[in-house]
Amino acid sequence: MKKFPAPNFFNGVSKIIKLSLYLETTVFNYYFDEDREGHEDVIKLFDAIRAGEFETYTSDYVIRELRNAPEPKRSKMLALIDDYKIKSLDFNSKVIRLGELYMEKGIIPSSQRFDSMHVAMASVYEIDCIISYNFQHINRNKTKLLTASVNKEEGYGGTTIATAEEVLNHE
Repeated sequence: MKKFPAPNFFNGVSKIIKLSLYLETTVFNYYFDEDREGHEDVIKLFDAIRAGEFETYTSDYVIRELRNAPEPKRSKMLALIDDYKIKSLDFNSKVIRLGELYMEKGIIPSSQRFDSMHVAMASVYEIDCIISYNFQHINRNKTKLLTASVNKEEGYGGTTIATAEEVLNHE
């Protein structure tokens, strides 16, 4: 029997593939909250973003939430978007429909509409990972499992929900 060498799937790959990240509102808060566990990981994540290790996005929903923060924190959080060249995604009818579906199915409470839209935004735009410290509605097992199921039913790929630490220590 003739043996063939195993294929080298990485042969000729000259460019490192970058993960795309969606930064949810809590990430911007953690950047400035030195007393929170996870603050240092968020700072490291932003250092990695500046170094070009990730394609980084946020959304109109995040910007709306940040605009509701008191000054001077509001201006500082909004400045991070420009300082780190974080791209903002626009909501559309697909995002709204998917976010409403999450709420209809009881995955995320309808009282937490923006939380539902964050997950929908990342899913519709095919972002690899949502970075979130919202452990009440977004970064929890129920949301991770059930949004993945709904996304599959609706023809969207998987979007991982994680903390900065989990993404930085992915190996």
